Amino acid sequence: MLLIIRDMMFKGQNTYGDFLHGGEGIATNILADRLATLECANIISRQKHPESRAKILYKLTPKGIDLIPVLVEMIGWSEKYHKVHPQAVAFAKQMEKNKSGLIESLYKSLQ
Repeated sequence: MLLIIRDMMFKGQNTYGDFLHGGEGIATNILADRLATLECANIISRQKHPESRAKILYKLTPKGIDLIPVLVEMIGWSEKYHKVHPQAVAFAKQMEKNKSGLIESLYKSLQ
């Protein structure tokens, strides 16, 4: 579930197809279950897609957006102890320079 939240926050993914083809290789039944669980927990909400009746747009709720500091810290921890994607390394460097400014800009971009 954190991967879905991460992808919504940092990659701008917001449709089922985005998550399905996001590179994680998640099975369709697992993805559908995780989206439903996140929706039931009021972390994401479903909305009509403005460009397609066949698509559903998923958005982070205020409760989901409040997970920003948690994910920022997890990315920093992961970069410190594991070999990570170059984007995570760059993000961690930004975090070292100005963590509060980075978190604030993420809040603004998601509201």
